[in-house]
Amino acid sequence: MTDERIGLAASALREARRTRTTIARISETFDIGGVDAAYAIAEVNTRATLAAGQRIVGKKIGLTSKVVQHQLGVDQPDFGVLFDDMEFLTGAVIPADRLIQPKAEAEIAFIFGRDLDDEAISWGRFLQGIEYALPAIEIVDSVIKDWKITLVDTIADNASCGVYVLGDTPRRISDIDLAASPMRCTISRSVVSEGTGAACLGNPLYAVWWLAKVLTARGQPLRAGDVVLSGALGPMVAVSKGAEIDVQIGGFGPVSCRIA
Repeated sequence: MTDERIGLAASALREARRTRTTIARISETFDIGGVDAAYAIAEVNTRATLAAGQRIVGKKIGLTSKVVQHQLGVDQPDFGVLFDDMEFLTGAVIPADRLIQPKAEAEIAFIFGRDLDDEAISWGRFLQGIEYALPAIEIVDSVIKDWKITLVDTIADNASCGVYVLGDTPRRISDIDLAASPMRCTISRSVVSEGTGAACLGNPLYAVWWLAKVLTARGQPLRAGDVVLSGALGPMVAVSKGAEIDVQIGGFGPVSCRIA
């Protein structure tokens, strides 16, 4: 894979985000193949975003559903970067004009209280690093036309990350059975998605542990204060201007937002 093709693909994705327009699959337009090349493209745009003054505040995990993994022919999740301008708090109004093809997902977010920079991340060390969990809504948003993505396309496009909304009811992970926690998402008072924590790789903690180990191996460990969105607890649902999104996850208080 040439640096030129990686640079061109990154530029196309960046411009599509800037202009809020959709484009064809970059995997086909620029003949991009393989996960390593996809992450290289994402990294180019991460550096560009940092140079523009944004700050990294965490990570998001995608492809945590076994069904979706099977559809895309992969056997593990992927991840993207969360920037400070993506974060909203419950009750927020999200400007519709910053979104392209938004879809909502209900998730559990984890906030880390310690750096996870050990050479090997044990299960115990990982659990010790989590300060608390929060209910969350992720508004995923792809620039690939009609969401006809491949694994390469979604990774290169920062794991299709748009914005996210955090709740204000932090909970210790020892106080909740995260795998059994039921989830219900309503849009404008109609139930549109239901599930449980088990939909996220069997337990949202398993997804985040996977990420912690992958990032450590890449020399980019999770740090104290990082937010990690662990993945959807049920089907994602298309949303548009005027949508009022409300999520309830067992053991947590509600989290909501409105697109306007």
